[in-house]
Amino acid sequence: MTVQRHDWSCRPRRNGVAMTEFADPTFYRSPAEAAAAPAERLAYVAAFDRSGRSPDALAVVNVDSDSASYGRVIGWAELSTYGDELHHFGWNACSSALMHEGHDMHGLARRYLLLPGIRSSTIHIYDTQPDPTEPRLVKTIGADELADKAGYSRPHTLHCGPDGIFLSCLGGANGSEGPGGIALLDHDSFEVLRAWETERGPQYLAYDAWWHLQRNTAITSEWGTPSMIENGLDPELLLANQYGHALHFWDLAEGRHIQRVDLGEQHQMVLELRPAHDPEATWGFAGVVVSTEDLSASVWHWHHDGERWVADKVITIPAEPAAAELLPPVLRPFGAVPPLVTDISLSVDDRMLYVSCYGTGELKQFDVTDPASPRETGSVRLGGVVSRTPHPAAPGEALAGGPQMVETSRDGNRVYVTNSLYGAWDDQFYPDGVGAWMATLHADPAGGLTIDPQFFPHGQDFRGRRVHQIRVEGGDASSDSYCYR
Repeated sequence: MTVQRHDWSCRPRRNGVAMTEFADPTFYRSPAEAAAAPAERLAYVAAFDRSGRSPDALAVVNVDSDSASYGRVIGWAELSTYGDELHHFGWNACSSALMHEGHDMHGLARRYLLLPGIRSSTIHIYDTQPDPTEPRLVKTIGADELADKAGYSRPHTLHCGPDGIFLSCLGGANGSEGPGGIALLDHDSFEVLRAWETERGPQYLAYDAWWHLQRNTAITSEWGTPSMIENGLDPELLLANQYGHALHFWDLAEGRHIQRVDLGEQHQMVLELRPAHDPEATWGFAGVVVSTEDLSASVWHWHHDGERWVADKVITIPAEPAAAELLPPVLRPFGAVPPLVTDISLSVDDRMLYVSCYGTGELKQFDVTDPASPRETGSVRLGGVVSRTPHPAAPGEALAGGPQMVETSRDGNRVYVTNSLYGAWDDQFYPDGVGAWMATLHADPAGGLTIDPQFFPHGQDFRGRRVHQIRVEGGDASSDSYCYR
């Protein structure tokens, strides 16, 4: 299949008029412009029912510290179906839309949230206007359409791209295990257009996808096929190093595979990708869940070296020894709690990297001013397989789960975390129940983290659902790619 290469530029024009004049004001041209924008007042949170007896929901949480309802769930939109398991979701359009030559920017806005169900392969689309606290369901994309038009199932991660919505999927169509890959959707109509890849090369496993716009380079990572993840972590597959352990680099405009970078088969499950926000930069970070050599977790720094992409391990987080009787069955043979790095977040100014350790219940902060040599500058603990560290708002309440999904405000001052990883995996690591909670951390610009004692929606605030990804009103550190410095 041949796809015409786009001629992208950061100031698309129509009839001699700069298209940015028509654009949503939250389409920020640069990271500095995004950081200087008004602070967020709302956060949208995916909430799912593990049993499938109640519909999943999109929760709206007040994050305006000057409001009387700060830290409360003030909006709630339930899906029309059951058993979807909402996971990662995202906006229909964002700052990267400014990169698309010839796209009609008039009317295009960061307005719709697309919520994929990782188990159902159904995508629910919610309009956050006119009242952002009352999202309205406006369209549903069925599993059949995703399979028929793109050849994929199990949608996982969604990013608004320069010329459409990039939806990474773990499985193939019609019950096929794979290959997983990216479905391309239209910004406006939300129609599933096609599979994004035109020359796949050796890539088979999928997980996250992101890019360096100015380098015309996409990056993808690897988790596992549907059967490898849907019933929980398979220890036999893990110890046989069968989960993903590579990064893939692509021609972004053409969807053509360029290079595979293997991190080593012991580095199992290469998940979240966080490229530098500086549009001229050619580096980023990838989180690795676990090493089968010693149960450590790691963060890798990819960068362009001459004509090739390379990746180096720059952060190693060791496992923590623990008595077998304190551990869930899946960990007892090892006598330790692995950190389980399941999410990372890079601040918009590219200075601070946040690393969530779902197993040990820790969120770490690293100064990455020199991305090749991160320096730890802060840490907080909440939950954890063994420690069950309570929140300051409820000092007598042992917490299950741990900092899992992490999102950073545009100005870098606030970090939001939720505690659920994935239904079947929660049940393995927290077999007595994972609960549901969300926390806000305040980040010191010079380094350091503190837990906000006033912000702790949890338990029945989420109506019996578990909570996963967070998206912030107006965009966040994981939403946007920029055109200018």
